[in-house]
Amino acid sequence: MMEVVVVSAVRTPIGRYCGALRDVPVYRLAGLVLNETIKRANVKPGQVDEVIMGQSYQNGECANGARMALLDAGWPVEIAGITIDRR
Repeated sequence: MMEVVVVSAVRTPIGRYCGALRDVPVYRLAGLVLNETIKRANVKPGQVDEVIMGQSYQNGECANGARMALLDAGWPVEIAGITIDRR
């Protein structure tokens, strides 16, 4: 990767612990965020080289939320996904 470009930023909704979003998998929420991000930036998924997402207090639902999110969103399998969990 020669040049890093941030084209847009979107976040998931904020909810209460065990609230209305408790049954929605984290990767499903993140997939919605990914698709909205490229929509706002007028970019196609195939133009993305890598996805780096942050998540706090990751639970064990999936080992790599960014990878699961981009696959759930229907993005090409060739795109790398990395999750940062810093507490």
